[in-house]
Amino acid sequence: MSEEKYVTVVMEPAAAPQHGEAAFFDVDNTLMRGASLFHVARKMHQRGAFTIPQAIGIAWKQLMFVLRGEKMDDVHAVRDTALGLACGITVKDIEALGEEVYDEMIESRIWPGAKALAEQHLRVGRKVWLVTATPIEVATVISTRLGLTGALGTVGEVRDGAYTGRLVGEILHGPAKAVAVSAVAEAEGLDLSRCWAYSDSHNDVPLLSMVGHPVAINPDARLRRHARENNWPVYDFRSGRRAATLGLKAATVGGAIYGLWRGFSRFRGPTA
Repeated sequence: MSEEKYVTVVMEPAAAPQHGEAAFFDVDNTLMRGASLFHVARKMHQRGAFTIPQAIGIAWKQLMFVLRGEKMDDVHAVRDTALGLACGITVKDIEALGEEVYDEMIESRIWPGAKALAEQHLRVGRKVWLVTATPIEVATVISTRLGLTGALGTVGEVRDGAYTGRLVGEILHGPAKAVAVSAVAEAEGLDLSRCWAYSDSHNDVPLLSMVGHPVAINPDARLRRHARENNWPVYDFRSGRRAATLGLKAATVGGAIYGLWRGFSRFRGPTA
């Protein structure tokens, strides 16, 4: 059983390759608004994979993620829920689901500014990798659709073409991202002092600290403070960031709650 946690997308370089250089992008709240796994769960709900109470719990975690950033308890809770839901589902079904989720839910949530940064790295010949706790199947779809080099993501154990509900290794999160990037750097001959990393979360400080060019995107409060103390660049692509007025933030929260309710309630079906 392989424990490889990344997939390479073969593509023609836009410029002469910059040997030894690459850029690594987190996905959730960095490359896209919100959590990609939430949209996977929503699509699974449409297919009848779980109940309305479970859907509400996942929706609430998504709302909290958008408003306050990553919390380890939430990450672990989503992981455990997702593993339980995935048990018995075939790899082909998840791959097809990933394509649908990207087209219907993720593409419109990609931050144009973050996408532009990734494209600039590609234009000058650097490889660009996604590094995310998102399942590798979904991470690979996002990477492929954006024309990036490849993806590192969480790997589910597969037996006879279906998921067992267990992981291969650990969820790709926090310090695990730094370990995975180190492995890629060794395999690809990268000089990490000449590489870039982008994230929104203080949990990714181990990854950001290991490269020569760390960048905070849409940072949570702890990462913003850490970036300021270490003179790291900060990009904020959110219209409702912390500097916004209280009224705008309240409107954002209200809209998010309504959107989540609408997104799930229309699949509830008739009630007794």
